[in-house]
Amino acid sequence: MNNKSEKFNFIDKLALTAATGFFISYLPRKIIHFKKNTGAGFLGTVLAFLCVPLLPVSNLNFGVFISFFFLFSIWTAQRTSDTYKTKDDPRIVIDEILGYWIAIAFLPRTMPFLLAAFILFRALDTLKPWPINFFEKKFSGGFGIIVDDVVAAIEVNLIIRLAILFI
Repeated sequence: MNNKSEKFNFIDKLALTAATGFFISYLPRKIIHFKKNTGAGFLGTVLAFLCVPLLPVSNLNFGVFISFFFLFSIWTAQRTSDTYKTKDDPRIVIDEILGYWIAIAFLPRTMPFLLAAFILFRALDTLKPWPINFFEKKFSGGFGIIVDDVVAAIEVNLIIRLAILFI
């Protein structure tokens, strides 16, 4: 919160911890001292990559997990955005975590696929080509923070699936 007299309650702390990837998004500011958290999204994606072995293996369990995590991400992003009193604070990286996991959804979890998804997701999330930029501008709040990364992730997943067909 911006006002030092305001206190974080437990729910705010939980949302803040999850939304910032256990505060990994604070590292770029600490290291390079830029006002904007340049690199925070990259670190959020790295965290998602490192957590892949912890994800459910069966397609059904993964689908259920990612559905609940999607809803949790929207709530967390909204709550943290309200706490920071900003529209889409760069310290919120739960969207990159969710996005990467959707990018690898139902694909083989081998290093070539995981790396291809990582590179493509970072590129699309950074460049925001259509329709990603449309969704980023169209929606606000927690859903708005999350939806552009979900669209980028779906595009990445489809690109990889198309590549599998032609390789």
